[in-house]
Amino acid sequence: MSMLAERTSITSKTRELCESIATDEKFLKLQADVEKFLNDDIAKLQYQTVHEKGEELHHKQHAGVELGAAEIKAFEDARDALFENKTAANFMDAQRTLESMQKEIGKYISMTLELGRVPSEEEIAEAQNSGGGCCGGSGGGGGCCS
Repeated sequence: MSMLAERTSITSKTRELCESIATDEKFLKLQADVEKFLNDDIAKLQYQTVHEKGEELHHKQHAGVELGAAEIKAFEDARDALFENKTAANFMDAQRTLESMQKEIGKYISMTLELGRVPSEEEIAEAQNSGGGCCGGSGGGGGCCS
């Protein structure tokens, strides 16, 4: 049986953390922004179109195809219009913020498991600046945290 499947203090505290996140006012606002976007077919289509066009231009450029000024301008105009759509702009901001929150929470948990203690604010900042934790991340690995 896994440790988390049992009723342990870790499970209890993890659930408390999840409850704190789920009831946090900022988190609820971000969720509302995501939901509003998901219920707006026009914003979703606009987002999807810009995303697909951006991918297409990226692939062309990566393949060595020279992009025409007209297709670049069309993409930039569509992208600017997307950013002017408040629902889409709020969604993109919410998406970035939620991803950042997830990475930060994950970093705290990963480093705690690696270090065997709660990491300091300085260690978290250092790990975020280096792009990884010391064990298994870009900091070298091989038991360096012991």
